[in-house]
Amino acid sequence: MPTKQTFGLIMTTRSFFPSHLVATARDKMVSKLHAMGYEVITLTEQDTQYGAVVTYEEACKCAELFKAHREEISGIIVVLPNFGEETGVADAITLAGLNVPILIQACDDDFDKLGLDNRRDAFCGKISLCNNLYQRDIKYTTTTLHTCPIESEQLTKDIERFAGVCRVVNGLRGLRIAAIGARPNAFHTVRFSEKLLQKNGITVCTIDLSEIIFAAMQMPEDDAVLAKVEEIKNYGDVAPTITEEKLLRQAKLCIALENCVRANHCNASAIQCWDSIQNNYGCATCLAMSMMGEKGMPSACEMDITGALTMYAMYLASGTPSAYMDWNNNVRDNRNQCICLHCSNFPSSFFGHRCEIENLDVLATTIGADKCFGACKGQVSASPMTFAKITTDDKNGKMKCYVGEGKFLPDAIPTKGGVAYCEVENLQGMMQHICKNGYEHHVAFNKSQVADVLEEALGNYMGFEVYHHQG
Repeated sequence: MPTKQTFGLIMTTRSFFPSHLVATARDKMVSKLHAMGYEVITLTEQDTQYGAVVTYEEACKCAELFKAHREEISGIIVVLPNFGEETGVADAITLAGLNVPILIQACDDDFDKLGLDNRRDAFCGKISLCNNLYQRDIKYTTTTLHTCPIESEQLTKDIERFAGVCRVVNGLRGLRIAAIGARPNAFHTVRFSEKLLQKNGITVCTIDLSEIIFAAMQMPEDDAVLAKVEEIKNYGDVAPTITEEKLLRQAKLCIALENCVRANHCNASAIQCWDSIQNNYGCATCLAMSMMGEKGMPSACEMDITGALTMYAMYLASGTPSAYMDWNNNVRDNRNQCICLHCSNFPSSFFGHRCEIENLDVLATTIGADKCFGACKGQVSASPMTFAKITTDDKNGKMKCYVGEGKFLPDAIPTKGGVAYCEVENLQGMMQHICKNGYEHHVAFNKSQVADVLEEALGNYMGFEVYHHQG
């Protein structure tokens, strides 16, 4: 799970509105954020009256405080207990220069408290603040309701959603993805632009597959390897036909791949998963990829770098592992359902039970089962899900993606490998969009519902072109 988050909090007021509302709101918001498990950086009542930002001088104080905690603050939350002073808030954000997501919250008026001692007018002030931020080209996020009580459950959900947005945006800026091996020659579909990724702060680190093979082959059968063998046995049910020699070989590959990703300071990877590794080393990469994915280090098949990017974005959004599949088979009796599968490298938590760890199926028919140990087999358990795919649209010089939600169904699928029975409302419309806009046949899944988080993070803050499939 991504690390604990800290938010910069800006309180504001306008002098001729009731300022006593600020102190109450500040205490409520700080308490709420702490109760939700977040840390808070904010001006105190010793810094300014009520800890609020009104004047330019107070904006400078706030900016200096935020800059001193630049490495900690993942997002800024602005609270308007009353109309607020929009220029003070805008100045504080501009001067701080943190370039992090911003959430704007405005407090409700009570219909029976519209006298001058208690009237807030935050409903109006929020519009004015957003206008000022828009003029300065500062990106921001609004709450679901235009105004809402700080203690409301709706605001709790909005803050949780915002925290996910912050994790995605901050996690992708500066992301390093390991490209291990070469793209399979026939797979032109997974070609991508390193330059477009770099323009968005994402670096691709290329590693020759021979380095991995050599590292695994030279690895002694020491305590680390034996411990990895036990980890594999605990990870799933190893087929009884698998020999100890194959387990040792697989354990060394798992260690070599994970060491490579960590040594290159990467958070995700894409791997040349067939068929050089099988022919030249003697086992599959799927298990290693699955185990890294379960640890929050997702790995995409067939050198699909933008697939690894998508998987990591989904992990950041939800805090849970992502899997990578093909949109693979239709279901004739229900055009909103389909079968998605891969060999597979799905994280074990996707199955809802202990997966079978055995040989690849399809590839084993051509190069032999003795070279293909390391696939995690089973059917994905029933649950809600989010699907997504980021790609580089090289022809038009932009990043784009689609996101949507659906569910995994429990109906048994009569085929081998890692399989998922999927249902998506208006699936045919989704397929039309994929085909007409040049997307890959791959898709990333997460057992959560975070399409709105991804849309906000990737679209509003990262500047990607986003299609949110609504059915």
